[in-house]
Amino acid sequence: MAKTSELCKDIRDNIVDLHKAAMGYKTIGKQLGEKATTVGAIIRKWKKFKMTVNHPRSGAPCKISPHGASMIMRKVRDQPRTTRQDLVNDLKRAGTTVPQKTISNTLRRHGLKSCSARKEWEKVMWFDETKIELFGLNSTRRVWRKKKDEYNPKNTIPTMKHGGGNIILWGCFSAKGTGRLHRIEGRMDGVMYHEILVNNLLPSVRALKMDCGWVFQHDNDPKHTARATNEWLRKKHLKVLECPSQSPDLNPIENLWRELKVCIAQRKPRNLKDLEKVCMEECAKIPAAVYANLVKNYSKRMISVIANKTSCTKY
Repeated sequence: MAKTSELCKDIRDNIVDLHKAAMGYKTIGKQLGEKATTVGAIIRKWKKFKMTVNHPRSGAPCKISPHGASMIMRKVRDQPRTTRQDLVNDLKRAGTTVPQKTISNTLRRHGLKSCSARKEWEKVMWFDETKIELFGLNSTRRVWRKKKDEYNPKNTIPTMKHGGGNIILWGCFSAKGTGRLHRIEGRMDGVMYHEILVNNLLPSVRALKMDCGWVFQHDNDPKHTARATNEWLRKKHLKVLECPSQSPDLNPIENLWRELKVCIAQRKPRNLKDLEKVCMEECAKIPAAVYANLVKNYSKRMISVIANKTSCTKY
């Protein structure tokens, strides 16, 4: 029988937190998508050892001596782009023959891992709010008309009394697709933002099947950094991407909002209820390649900002 994969530490910690909140094994398993027996085993281990991580296991002695390990660590530190085969050749010249897998294991034991910027950005869940106007991009469209037909109803944009011609949406996405889209009713404050995260964040992560170690991103808006929100993020053991103050807005979700608004304008919704419905429908239609490309090109976005010294870029 093949060995099943172990749960990551984040999920184990969530199981323990829910257990502390007096939830049963089956309820926890149903909420997190795990078997009740798995939940029970993790809780029993936590009760016995007061920890959720596995104890160190004994194994075969290292094939690379401490001197050899120091040598390859020095090489990687000085030349980060060194390949595993280069390190294999260096050790072979020093009298030690090992496969590339042993090199990888040694580097990981010293806290290093092979990664690319693109894959790291794929772990990020991007969040933000946006205002969607009822007439949106249509309000600035030009029309072809004769000189004296400017007031013909076909050549004018209707207006709405008392304002009310827009809705505010909260949304999120990753390289794997879009998460939940939530309409914000009334004026959003820290309490409302906290409720939005509680009801939409983790369900979106599970729906997109984000890998362990995913990162949460939002800006430094006072509503986002309220005490209740920070406390909830800490209790859920969520990693938050640091956003320095006064930094350029590089959130790729802004490009996604633009894509959505163009699609909505083509549908010409008649009222706010229709506008909300169209938003949900058009968001679900955006091709997966759009999300993937926004994240894939994120490194280019940062390089462009640095090269232009935070001035305007094509992004």
